[in-house]
Amino acid sequence: MNRTVEDRSELKNTGYEIFIGILSVLSILNLVLLYAIQDAALDTVLWVMNAILSAIFLADFTYRLFTAPSKARYFFRTYGWADLLASLPLQQVKILRVFRLARVFRLLREYGLRNIARNLLRDRAGSALLFLLLMGILVLEFGSLEILHVEQHAAGANITTASDALWYTIVTISTVGYGDRYPVTNEGRIIGSLIIVIGVAIFGTFTGYLANLFLTPRKRAAPASTSADTPVDVDELQALMVRQQAAIDEMKVLLEGR
Repeated sequence: MNRTVEDRSELKNTGYEIFIGILSVLSILNLVLLYAIQDAALDTVLWVMNAILSAIFLADFTYRLFTAPSKARYFFRTYGWADLLASLPLQQVKILRVFRLARVFRLLREYGLRNIARNLLRDRAGSALLFLLLMGILVLEFGSLEILHVEQHAAGANITTASDALWYTIVTISTVGYGDRYPVTNEGRIIGSLIIVIGVAIFGTFTGYLANLFLTPRKRAAPASTSADTPVDVDELQALMVRQQAAIDEMKVLLEGR
C-alpha cells in the first residue's frame, strides 16, 4: 500500500507523463533509425532531433529531482540515475531511456485508465498545449526527413542538406514562408502541403491558447450572500406584519380582561 502511494506521488501531470512517454518512444526509434539509415544527411537530421530530445529529457530529470518527495528514492530506487545518464549527449547511454519509458508506463498503469481520462479532460488546456508541442516535434523530425529524402537528389533541388531541410520545415510550420527553400518535386510539394496544413493548425491553436491565457480575466469566486443582499418578498413581509399586529391586539384584550 505504501509503495503504491509513493509511486503515485511521483506521477506528475497526466498529460505531461504521456508526453514524456511518447518522446521516450521517439528517442528509442531514432536510435534504431540511426543504424538503419545509411545516409549522412538524414543521419544529421536525427542527430539534431536527438540533441533536442536530450535537452528536454535533461529538463525533465531536473524537474523530477526537485519535485520528488524523496530525492534519494527517486535517484537510486526509481532509476533517476538512468534518467540523468540517458539525458547526456552520449550515444552509448541513450538506450537507458528504456527505464524512463518503463517507469512512465508503470505509473500510468497503476494510476488507472479512468483517472487518466478524467485528468486529461479536466486539464484540457494543458493537455492541448502538450499535444501541440508533441505535434511540432514530430512534424519537425519526420517532415525534415521526408522532404530531404525526396528532394536532395532531384534535378534543380535547393533542399539538399540537413540544415536546408530543417530550415524549410521550421519556416513552413511557422507559416512564415521566406521562399528561399522550396520543393521542386511533386512528392516534395505534397509533403510541403501537409506541413503547411499542420503548421497552420498548430500555430492557430497555440495563438488561441495564449490569447485565452493572457487576455481572459480570471473568474473570481462569487461572494457569499448576506442578509442585506437577500431579496425581500413584500407580500410575505406584509403578512408577517398582519400576524404580529393580531398577536398584539390579542394580548391587549387579555390584559384588559384582567
